Amino acid sequence: MLKEKLKNHKLILASGSPRRQQFLKDLNVDFEIRLKEVEEIYPPELKAEAITNYLAVLKSTAFEGELAENEILITSDTIVWHENQALGKPKDFEDAFRMLRSLSGKTHTVITSVCFKTLAHTEVISEQTQVIMHHLSDDEIKYYLNQYHPYDKAGSYGIQEWIGYIGVSKIEGSYPNVMGLPIDKVYQKLLQF
Repeated sequence: MLKEKLKNHKLILASGSPRRQQFLKDLNVDFEIRLKEVEEIYPPELKAEAITNYLAVLKSTAFEGELAENEILITSDTIVWHENQALGKPKDFEDAFRMLRSLSGKTHTVITSVCFKTLAHTEVISEQTQVIMHHLSDDEIKYYLNQYHPYDKAGSYGIQEWIGYIGVSKIEGSYPNVMGLPIDKVYQKLLQF
C-alpha cells in the first residue's frame, strides 16, 4: 500500500541503526541508506524533545544541496530522558553501567524525533514513551553489558533484548519508539507524500 503511494518518490534513510532499517523493511517500502558523519552536539539549554528535534534536523542539514526533486530524507534521534538529563549512547562499560544503575527501579522517558526533509520542506515529528523498570542488581547489569554490548543504544539498553525481558515492568506509549523509531507515526507521515 505505502509502496504504491511512494512510487514517484525515493526514500532515503540516514541511519546506521539496524533497528530503524528493519522497521522500514517491515513497512515493505524501497529505500536507500545514506550515511554522513554528524557531530551530535546540541545547545546545553535544550531539554527533552527539544534535544531530539534539534539533532534530527541537524542530521538532515548534512544533506543540504544534495537531495533530488523526488527524494524524501528521513533522519532521526533518540534519547532517554531521566531525572532532567539526556542519556545518549554510552562511552564505555563504566558509563553504561552508571546509566543502567540510574534507571534501575525508576521510570524514564524515551524520546525519538524524526525529520522528513525534501527539497521544499522540512518537518519534524516526535514521540515519547514512559518506561518503568524493575530494580536491577549490579550482577544483572554486568551480565547484560558483557553479553549484549549495548554501546550503540541510547540509555545503554535495548528493550528487545534480555534486559527488556527481565527489567522492564511496564511501558506507556509506543513500543517501537523505545527501539528507536515510532514507526506508526512514520507510516502516517509517509502516507501524506
